[in-house]
Amino acid sequence: MDSKIITYIKSILVPVIIGGVVGLIIFPFMDYNFLQQPLLAPPSILFPIVWTILYVLMGISYGILKSNQLVDEDINKIYYLQLFVNALWSIFFFVFKWRFFSFIWILVLDVLVIIMIKRFYSKNKLSGLLQIPYLLWIIFASYLNLSIYLLNK
Repeated sequence: MDSKIITYIKSILVPVIIGGVVGLIIFPFMDYNFLQQPLLAPPSILFPIVWTILYVLMGISYGILKSNQLVDEDINKIYYLQLFVNALWSIFFFVFKWRFFSFIWILVLDVLVIIMIKRFYSKNKLSGLLQIPYLLWIIFASYLNLSIYLLNK
């Protein structure tokens, strides 16, 4: 199999597997449907669909850089740091029910993703642009997080 294809497969599997593991961890603690919902709150079935798409786009974006030897230490640091922060948000929000802390945490994620997009874009425009849906979703998730905190204190 072509080494570029293997690079893309690995790049896609990393975020998808991390997201899947986090999903398994938080599943018994999911209380989204039992919380007061803000305006614009999507149905819970939408979340795993959207996140799977976003993780695949994230992997493709990283795979573009990796397959073209454009990954450096800074790219790796920001990419894996935002993945780590992303994974912990779900645990903080659903397992520990730290709603306000989770809001602060997701704001950190918002900033990290903006930095990641800038760095990816500087190496390869398409790689950066593929992260825009992720940024839009987590900005929306920030709104949901704060709203849920305020409605369910």
